[in-house]
Amino acid sequence: MEKALLIQLLGSAVAISALVGLAAWARIARPTPPLDSAGLNALLAEEFPDHRPSAVWISADGAGALARDGDQVLVLWRRGDGYIARDTRWSAVAAATPQQGKLKLVLADAAPVFSVTGPVWPPQELAA
Repeated sequence: MEKALLIQLLGSAVAISALVGLAAWARIARPTPPLDSAGLNALLAEEFPDHRPSAVWISADGAGALARDGDQVLVLWRRGDGYIARDTRWSAVAAATPQQGKLKLVLADAAPVFSVTGPVWPPQELAA
């Protein structure tokens, strides 16, 4: 085998290995901190700029939140290293019942699960 061909083969192997390593590293999810009031307000302003929620509720584990804007509820929940945003009717949220500390909402294209601390649903923050 010629020296030039061997160098080219080794260079290609190194480049392919570097690309495979970069792709594997890029798929590692960044840790997402739990939602707090400031983070929730920033997400709501970014995802729902035309809405001004009158009441907000953050799940017990900080992995999701509900914000009520009249008869509409803005739903945010963590998925991977980001958050998914949807909206639904208040009647659907009020009719949901928590089971074993978990509240499952059934939306058109997803079914997020929220951690709830008490047996009373909806919480006073949202019901008012």
